[in-house]
Amino acid sequence: MSESLTLGRKGEMYATEHLKKKGYTILRKNWRAGKKEIDIVAENKDFIVFVEVKTRTDNFLTDPVSAITREKREALIFAADNYIKRFGVDKEVRFDVITVIIGNGKVETDHIEHAFYPTLR
Repeated sequence: MSESLTLGRKGEMYATEHLKKKGYTILRKNWRAGKKEIDIVAENKDFIVFVEVKTRTDNFLTDPVSAITREKREALIFAADNYIKRFGVDKEVRFDVITVIIGNGKVETDHIEHAFYPTLR
C-alpha cells in the first residue's frame, strides 16, 4: 500500500472516530458508485451526511480543503445521488469535509459541516 493511501486510511479512521464521538452512526465507508467514491456515509437524527476526508501531514504546505476541486465536488454529488436512489434515503442531505492533520505525535481534526451544497451547474 502506498504511503499516501496509508495516510488517507489513517485519516478516515480518525474521522470515523470523530463522527462516532459526536453521535453519528456510520453507515458506509469507502462507498462506490462506479469509479466515484464517498469516504464516509453517516447519519444523525436530522441528516444523512456524505463526508470527504482530507488528510495531510503537518508539514504539507496547502490547506486540505483547497484540494476539494469542483470536479471532486461533482463526483461526490454524483455518488451521493446514486446512494440516495439505491437506498431510498428520505432524510435531508448534507456534504461535510473533515480535515485530519497528522504529525509530531498529534492528530488534529476539523469538521466542516455544510462544506458545500449541490448545485445544478
